[in-house]
Amino acid sequence: MDQTAQLEEILSVCDKLGVLVRLAPLGGEGGGLCRIKGRTVLFVDSAADVGTRLQRAVEAVAELDGIDEQYLPPELREAIDRVRAGQGG
Repeated sequence: MDQTAQLEEILSVCDKLGVLVRLAPLGGEGGGLCRIKGRTVLFVDSAADVGTRLQRAVEAVAELDGIDEQYLPPELREAIDRVRAGQGG
């Protein structure tokens, strides 16, 4: 599965979990989770390359309640586990 497909998979799972996804130019290094008016929002940096967007998304979803109950392809599950173990993506 290429990085673009992995990113799309993560964004799909976010949608299932009720996380609002916003694509915005954030300078190429940004992105991540925040709460706005009680709603969880994942900002995806449209100025970043796909690898950076994927890494930031993996780091963000590793924190989400309910992510462990969602199906993710093995390579994404492993990336989340690495983030949780403090080893990066």
